[in-house]
Amino acid sequence: MPEESVSTRVRVGVVGAGKMGLSHLAIVRALRDVELVGVVDATDYLLDVLNKYTGAQTYSTLEAMLAEARPEAVLIATPTGSHAALVRTALESGVHVFCEKPLTLRAEESLALAALAQERGLVAQVGYHNRFIATFQEVKRLLDAGAIGEVTHVLAEAYGPVVLKAKGGTWRSKRASGGGCLYDYAAHPLDLVHWYLGAPEAVRGSVLNSIFSADTDDEVYSTLEYPNGLSVHLSVNWSDESYRKMSTSVTLTGTLGRIVADRQEIRVFLRDDAPAPEGYRPGWNIRYTTDLTAPVSFYLRGEEYSAQLESFIAAIAAGERTARQNGFLGAAQTDRIIEWIQADAAGETSPALGPAAPTSVMRIRTRRTLFGRRKTA
Repeated sequence: MPEESVSTRVRVGVVGAGKMGLSHLAIVRALRDVELVGVVDATDYLLDVLNKYTGAQTYSTLEAMLAEARPEAVLIATPTGSHAALVRTALESGVHVFCEKPLTLRAEESLALAALAQERGLVAQVGYHNRFIATFQEVKRLLDAGAIGEVTHVLAEAYGPVVLKAKGGTWRSKRASGGGCLYDYAAHPLDLVHWYLGAPEAVRGSVLNSIFSADTDDEVYSTLEYPNGLSVHLSVNWSDESYRKMSTSVTLTGTLGRIVADRQEIRVFLRDDAPAPEGYRPGWNIRYTTDLTAPVSFYLRGEEYSAQLESFIAAIAAGERTARQNGFLGAAQTDRIIEWIQADAAGETSPALGPAAPTSVMRIRTRRTLFGRRKTA
C-alpha cells in the first residue's frame, strides 16, 4: 500500500503544553490523518524540550504559529480564562477549533464564538470527553429509546482529589483563570445532563462552598428543575481525597426503571412491564465499558480522548461545517446553566430565570472536610 501523502493530512497546531495539551499533542502525533505543524506555549524551556525530543516547530504566540505554520485546525488547551481571545483569533483566521472545556467563563462570549464559528462554516468542538465514553453513550441510547419510561429524577455527581491544600493552588482554583470547581469539575456532569435532558427551566437551592481555596468554590450542590416535575440534583466536590482520581456518574430514575452509569459500567434495572431493548431483560442488567467501547487508532489515558479528536479531524477532512459532537453552541448552553447556578447561589437575579428562590443559599464561608479538618475561606 503506498504511503499516504502528507498533503492529504489535516494540518494541526496545539496551543498550551500543560497536562491536557501534552495529551492532545501525543494523540494527534499518532493519528495518520494529521500533520502536526506547531506547538504554542509561554514557557521557553518547555518549548525547547518539545522541539528537541519531538521535532515539533514551537511558537510563543498563537499569532506567530498562524502566520508561519498556517494550520487548518488548532487544539486549545490553555487555562479557561484565556480561551475566549484565543478561540476568536483562530476562528477569525479561518481555522477550525477544538477547545478544552469549559468553552469560556462567560456564556455571552461562548454564544458569540458559537455564532462566529457557524458564520465562518468552521468545525468548532469542545472537549467534553464524557460524551465519547461508551457507557454514557449507552445511557443516551437507552433514554432516546424510552427504555426507562419518563425520567422523573436524576443524580449527577463528580468527585476527586484536585484541591487538597490551602496553599499552592493552580490556575484551576483561581476564579479569573479557571473558574473553580463549578467550571472545571461540575461542568462535566452538567454537560451530560444537558445532553440527555436539554436545558432546565429553573435552578434552585444552589450552594458553592469553599474548603481549601480562598478565591473560589471547591464543592457545588444545586437542583435543576425541568417540566413535569423532573428534577436533577447536582453534587460535585474536587476536594474529596476519598477518591484516587476524578469519578463522574449519573443515576436516572424513570417510570419503567433506573440507569446507573460511570466510566467503568452501566447498570440498568427494568420493571417487569417495561419493553426491554435488545440485549436487556427485566430486572438488573450490567454492561461494562470494555464490552461497549469501539477501538480507537491510538490509546492514551482512555479511548474517549482519542475518539473525540478523531471525530474532530474526521469532520474537517470530510469538508463538514459543524462538529459532529460537542459543538460550541451546546457548550455555550452548558456555560449558561453554570451562570444560573452562580446567580442562584449568590441570591442574585438571573435574566433567564427571574429572581432567585428564597431557598437560595449564599456561599458558606467555613466548611469541615471529609476527614474533619476545618478551613475558613
